[in-house]
Amino acid sequence: MKHLLKARTLLLLIPILPILMVLEGCSSTVNPGSRGLRWYPLTSGLIKEPLKEGFYWRAPWNDVFVYDTRWKSFKEKVDALTADDLPVTVYAAITMRPIPDEVYFLAQEVGPDWYKQLVQPQLLSAVRGVVANYTMVTLPERSSEIGNKIEAVVVEALKGRHLDVYNVALSEMEFSQMVLRAIEQKQAKEQEKEQKDFEVVIAQRNADIARIQAKGEGDSLKIRAEGEADSLRIRAVGQSQAQDIITKTLTPDYLRFKLYESPNSKTIIVPEKLNLPLILSPGAEGPR
Repeated sequence: MKHLLKARTLLLLIPILPILMVLEGCSSTVNPGSRGLRWYPLTSGLIKEPLKEGFYWRAPWNDVFVYDTRWKSFKEKVDALTADDLPVTVYAAITMRPIPDEVYFLAQEVGPDWYKQLVQPQLLSAVRGVVANYTMVTLPERSSEIGNKIEAVVVEALKGRHLDVYNVALSEMEFSQMVLRAIEQKQAKEQEKEQKDFEVVIAQRNADIARIQAKGEGDSLKIRAEGEADSLRIRAVGQSQAQDIITKTLTPDYLRFKLYESPNSKTIIVPEKLNLPLILSPGAEGPR
């Protein structure tokens, strides 16, 4: 009984299959994120106005060309030479898409295989050209800068080609063992140089501190010497002035008065015209 039902179902589907095939050939679907272009080979050819996402009926002899306008990443393995003629393998990734409103011109000028025909050669050329400006040991630390330069070259090369480039990045680099040893040696030398630079900075700082301390001590000694010199000058001036005052006040009459006034003094009268020297010894028994 089951076999009989299956046979009847097949008999009913046989006439319908041609109709379904015809209907399949009379429609096209433009998926989200895509643009379609109507193609009328017997009349007007390729229609300029892009079709947005949706379902479209068409005659069996016509067609709809669909272009994916979403962002896509394309990766390339590029063998290049550095500025010092050393081989390196660079893995570059470019993210891009067709400009949705310009798919008609892209179809007219390039076609659906636009990446292989247009973008891939420009990307490979840009990677090799930019990498050739850098030495091997500088590639890892400057990969971001290199990616930006490659992107600028590709964008300039694809200007006006109805494609939008989002970015170009270097995902990986492969070096030979010889190159890896060279990179390690460079890093070791840089670390050694940094250590020496640090030691030089410390030595300079210590020298500056010593100079500042010496200058401070010198200034202190100078200030002290100047202070002592000023003190001596003031004392000398005072003594000189006192001496002048004493000299002016020590008149013969004043000295005689002081001599008479002292209880310990002895008076000796000597004739004035004899003009003899008189020597007194204070504290002695008498004059000599």
